Amino acid sequence: MTEYIIVVALIAVAAIGVYTLFGQTIRNQTAGLALEVSGQTASTAIGNAQTNATTASTNANVRKGLDNYDANNR
Repeated sequence: MTEYIIVVALIAVAAIGVYTLFGQTIRNQTAGLALEVSGQTASTAIGNAQTNATTASTNANVRKGLDNYDANNR
């Protein structure tokens, strides 16, 4: 039973990390979609999504360890 709790905790931590990296991108893409469906321009939301995706890509290529674990986390 303890093993299952540890596995669930590891999955939860991984999900939080992924959402931290890509959460802003997903929110901005959804906002852009909602704006376009309502007939408004979504260029700002699309630009924000592209900026956040670039930031996520840049942060993914940085070496992470215990010495710099909290660097660039938002």
